[in-house]
Parts: sequence; structure tokens; C-alpha cells
Amino acid sequence: MNSLLSISDKILVGENLISKLNFWGSSNNTIVFTNGVFDLLHLGHIDYLSKAKDEGDILIVGVNSDSSARNLGKGNSRPITDEKSRSTIIAALQFVDAVILFDEDTPYELIKIVQPDVLVKGADYKPEDIVGYDIVTAKGGSIKTIAFLPGYSTTSIEEKIKQS
Repeated sequence: MNSLLSISDKILVGENLISKLNFWGSSNNTIVFTNGVFDLLHLGHIDYLSKAKDEGDILIVGVNSDSSARNLGKGNSRPITDEKSRSTIIAALQFVDAVILFDEDTPYELIKIVQPDVLVKGADYKPEDIVGYDIVTAKGGSIKTIAFLPGYSTTSIEEKIKQS
């Protein structure tokens, strides 16, 4: 069973991040990257992330920091869960290999560092409009979109709570 300590080891920063990326890259692993706020983890998130993992060997998830999430225009009440909780919950998922918090509005700079082989986003995006498309395709990588499970979103959960 994973302890909270081993889960927190999956949250990468600084030299630890660079060391892991170098190791995974030198081992010929297919690195998959996706990102999001992941506020109030729900079945839609689990489905999406497990399908993202199916695209390669290593799944790295960029998680928007609290300030970055607020800048996305989701309202003053968001994120509901703080960045430490959100990143720890995502890191606890068996199929997630690493989590990286980022402060910017987009993960563009992070994608430059990670250099994934596969970039994954929701099917509500056109591949060429996905942040990092240019980085990944320039190195011969691929862009994948995944359809969301209908009826599962943090916004819909938030609305349900407000109505009860």
C-alpha cells in the first residue's frame, strides 16, 4: 500500500523533476503529458487520466496551481480544493507516474521542459489549438484528444451542491 510519503515523491519539482525526466527519457519510455485543474476529482477525471496513460509508458500530469486556476476564469469559488490536496490526490492514482504544479496560465513552459512524446487533452480541443502542439509535433510526437464522459464535470458537481 502507498504511504502518503511515497505519493508525495511523485510530485516533482526542481532537480528531482530533471533527474526523473532524464531517467525516463534514457530508458526509451513513451512519455505522455496532460494537464488540468482537477478540482473535485470525479469519474470523468479518472476515465480521462486512465485513457491518457494508455497512450504511453509514463503519464505526467501538470496541475494548475491555485493562482493559475483562478486566472482561468472559473469563478471566485474555484478552485474548491487547494493545490497541495489536488496534486496529492492525482499523484495517488496508480496510473499517474508524476505530477508537476505550474503557476502559469498555460503549461507551455512546462511542456518545453518535459518534452513529451504524446500530448493529451480533451476532445473539446482541436489538436492544433492545444498548448504545446508546436513543441510536441516538432520533435515527431503525437497529439491525442480524449472524449469526456458525458455528465461528469466539476462545474456540474458544484451546481448540484448549490441546489441541495
